[in-house]
Amino acid sequence: MNLGFIGLGVMGRPMALRLASAGTALVVWNRTPERAAPLRAAGAEVAAEADEVFARAEVVVLMLADEAAVDTVLGRGTPALAARVAGHTVVHMGTTSPEYSRALETDVRAAGGRYVEAPVSGSRVPAEQGRLVGMLAGDQDAVDAVRPLLAPLCRETFACGPVPGALLMKLSVNLFLITLVTGLTEAFHFAERQGLDRRLFLDVLDAGPMASGVSRMKAPKLRERDFAVQAAALDVLKNNRLIAESAREAHLASPLLDVCHTLFEEAVAQGHGGEDMVAVLHAIETRTDQGA
Repeated sequence: MNLGFIGLGVMGRPMALRLASAGTALVVWNRTPERAAPLRAAGAEVAAEADEVFARAEVVVLMLADEAAVDTVLGRGTPALAARVAGHTVVHMGTTSPEYSRALETDVRAAGGRYVEAPVSGSRVPAEQGRLVGMLAGDQDAVDAVRPLLAPLCRETFACGPVPGALLMKLSVNLFLITLVTGLTEAFHFAERQGLDRRLFLDVLDAGPMASGVSRMKAPKLRERDFAVQAAALDVLKNNRLIAESAREAHLASPLLDVCHTLFEEAVAQGHGGEDMVAVLHAIETRTDQGA
């Protein structure tokens, strides 16, 4: 059985490559065709258009940037939706609002398809290594069918109940990630501007109880001022907004997230949206240099 995969961006392409390298019969499509070249070289079939993916695969994974991209690919709100999804399982792996996903599930079901929400925790490097953490929500039979297909991508998967349980879980995890990386970045800035040896500071951190997989991935990037993207600051800002919106709707306080939201807005406004999330360092440095 062919597996369809649409969306070959920063996360989608390494994920699709993992599937291809595991021997999955893969049919892929991307709006920008040149991004599919490595998939063709890895043995995947490259479709000329999105419709071809649905024609050739019963299960179609969507790893797309935002809600508008998902709607466009599915033809949501037009007769094309039913033509594409009837008899298919749509696996939504991107990060969107929980409310959007709930409504999308309703539309896919009404059009005769099945729907699984399957966001992942992890950035580009874990995607390349097949060490993402998958969260799945939807009808149990659909989740059970999709779960083994994601094994090449994920070191572990968790069933999170009905939609939008998986996206709410992902946003909860991302809240911790955003505040954690921002805190690490501010601590690095404090140590550096106090004249401490940057490498020594990070060695001390790594030897202690605050060390984590995240700190060990991001600390070298801070030390070397390496802002090559693993998780883009613009995407982090989008996630921050989604979490904040969900918090407001549930009447929840999110004080740390709100501070991070402002800092990432400043980093993006300064032109660092395409850089890794540790580029929030620029916003903190600017505040210091301006006497904040």
